[in-house]
Amino acid sequence: MLAALTMLAGPAAANQRRGGGKLLLTNGVSTVDGAAGGGLASWAVIAGNETEDGIGGTAHATYVALPDFDLSSAGAAIGLSDRIELSYAYQRFDTRAAGAALGLGRGFTFGQHIVGAKVKLVGDAVWAQDTMLPQVSAGVQYRIAERRAVVKAVGADGDKSADFYVAATKLWLAQGIVADATLRLTKANQFGLLGFGGPRQNDRTAQFEGSLAKMLTRKLVVGAEYRTKPDNLGFAEEDDSYDLFAAWAVHRNVSLTAAYVDLGDIATVRNQRGLFLSVQGGF
Repeated sequence: MLAALTMLAGPAAANQRRGGGKLLLTNGVSTVDGAAGGGLASWAVIAGNETEDGIGGTAHATYVALPDFDLSSAGAAIGLSDRIELSYAYQRFDTRAAGAALGLGRGFTFGQHIVGAKVKLVGDAVWAQDTMLPQVSAGVQYRIAERRAVVKAVGADGDKSADFYVAATKLWLAQGIVADATLRLTKANQFGLLGFGGPRQNDRTAQFEGSLAKMLTRKLVVGAEYRTKPDNLGFAEEDDSYDLFAAWAVHRNVSLTAAYVDLGDIATVRNQRGLFLSVQGGF
């Protein structure tokens, strides 16, 4: 799930920039929300292989298989001069047989459009090895949930809202370790698929996203992520989510990620734990 920022050649990589782009996979992978980072957590890194003199981009496809639901995400992001990121993702949530039990109908689907922007404020996750200062970026994600009538019926206050976040990402090349901490202001229910706000809480609340990864080889990294979520709706409590992942650099321009992901209880359906698979291509 995590961006494979630690998949680098080693400490010597800090002394030279690869011609024509960033070091191997330092653009990260795509989150389910479309931003560069890990599978669950948005990071301070900027999408694409571009350096400060160029333009880069990524495209991703993600599938999450759960016991009672399926979640898929597809989208693209553009990086400008390794400073600004613009992204878009579409999420589709299939209720399968559980939809009938919830009174929605078998195979009922929810959808969500997410348009994002991110700007790097200070620091550099890769090249600033002589300082403890991480790369820090600020971002916004505007979310538009489909099925307005249904999300309002389950108690959501609205079907549109914006998340605001600040992310700090640091890579220690010598140790092959990357860490990220992100603070997000949001009122999204189940990432926004069930609308925004509700009877328990109708204002944005601060939520945490954290990531930690360790390089095993130059092209393989393992780690974990944790993401808290607000609990706004009255009919069901919302759990935090986490994952344990392995990311593999197939090629300089292609990465594959597989993970065990736990999204907790969803809409009264318990123990939604399953397999996360994602592929990303970039330039």
